[in-house]
Amino acid sequence: MFGKRSTQSGSPAAAPASVDRPSTAAAVSAAGAPSPAPSAGMSSNNEALVDPNRQAAGARRSDQYYITKSMVFGALIEAIDLSQLSKLDAENAREEIRDIVNEIISIKNVVMSISEQEEMLDDICNDVLGYGPLEPLLARDDIADIMVNGAARTYIEVSGKIQLTNIRFRDNAQLMNICQRIVSQVGRRVDEASPICDARLADGSRVNVIAPPLSLDGPALTIRKFRKDKLTLDQLVRFGAISPEGGEILKIIGRVRCNVLISGGTGSGKTTLLNCLTNYIDAGERVITCEDAAELQLQQPHVVRLETRPANLEGSGAVTMRDLVKNCLRMRPERIIVGEVRGPEAFDLLQAMNTGHDGSMGTLHANSPREGLSRLESMITMGGYSLPAKTIREMIVSSVDIIIQAARLRDGSRRITHITEVLGLEADVIITQDLFVYDIVGEDAQGRLIGRHRSTGIGRPRFWDRARYYGEETRLAAALDASEDKEHVRR
Repeated sequence: MFGKRSTQSGSPAAAPASVDRPSTAAAVSAAGAPSPAPSAGMSSNNEALVDPNRQAAGARRSDQYYITKSMVFGALIEAIDLSQLSKLDAENAREEIRDIVNEIISIKNVVMSISEQEEMLDDICNDVLGYGPLEPLLARDDIADIMVNGAARTYIEVSGKIQLTNIRFRDNAQLMNICQRIVSQVGRRVDEASPICDARLADGSRVNVIAPPLSLDGPALTIRKFRKDKLTLDQLVRFGAISPEGGEILKIIGRVRCNVLISGGTGSGKTTLLNCLTNYIDAGERVITCEDAAELQLQQPHVVRLETRPANLEGSGAVTMRDLVKNCLRMRPERIIVGEVRGPEAFDLLQAMNTGHDGSMGTLHANSPREGLSRLESMITMGGYSLPAKTIREMIVSSVDIIIQAARLRDGSRRITHITEVLGLEADVIITQDLFVYDIVGEDAQGRLIGRHRSTGIGRPRFWDRARYYGEETRLAAALDASEDKEHVRR
């Protein structure tokens, strides 16, 4: 239990959680806020989306709400002992806070409906114990991204489209405190000395914070959320991201230990697809993951998760992605999974792929499989290696088997647009062939794009012998034949 904070000088009282009216009334008075009477239509900061035609009215109601909430919140901080609160579990702490807030509202004679009072209770509990106004957004499983541009404006991405919400923070200081709370849970910090930080939430959601003075309008917080129920390739097939035959090919690629790069733009679903492919790794294989912020959710029993570390205040102690990839080669991995290849670690990953770590995977940013190969070459060059271009391309050809291209289309849908094999090198040019491609054929009345996945008619892909080695050649042939039959029917 935690006690009220004494309004007299001295140590906090170790009384039960209930708050006596005189002490709470003094705390309310100390908060120094007027006693507003909210209108019946007062809006909560948990309200979902703002109707553009009512945005101004909604902002006025929100201002009234925040005046009331600030007064109650200030009185709450005066009335409780936070050191005692921290000793309680989340459920008991939430109940204690609700009791005190109800007492403050009663003493102050704040006029609000039961539903409005419940909304304020939830908001204040979230401020003290959770991530404040972000909590209702984090609880929604249909949101892919949360983008906070300072205290006053918060956007979300739903179904591939960005929408403005009515979520607001009290001020930039509250937003900064929540950012600190998030990054401190993974042993990182964000402040003026270190204003850029990557972190993660407990569920693996990726977090980026950039704070003043680099962000001019207050802290900018971006959260890439992940679904609580992890997607599978079968679900991607049902959503239309890939055809059933293409999904079967991807399952076989995951099983037969092809070296795979997943290419795509921001928000195209690269990490989701990587998670789906890792479902087909054999349970007996030792897998090591290397990430900037650990977000992969592998289900295998033998997984070692590694994460980079930023420099400390003195500018030392940083552990880069390249350090992790080089070190995991000494850890007897069977597969190496790199969350995102973005620098000189590309060289070490290719070396690993080519020296007995078949089935390694990674993602990179590129708009096509061909561009992905060019970016891979550029990243190796950025590492300071003075190797001839032909040598680098030979290394890429001998290391990478498959490139999978993911894309987010202009209607917000996500599709796997290419499954491409890397064949070889001819006259310094890397030769590739597409197994499956996605063609856009039109648009419906609602603006949704209409397309289809089609097989390119490759009868026997380059990894056929690998599939036969793992006993998957029958399924591979069946998937290729089924896709070719569909193509003949369409023609």
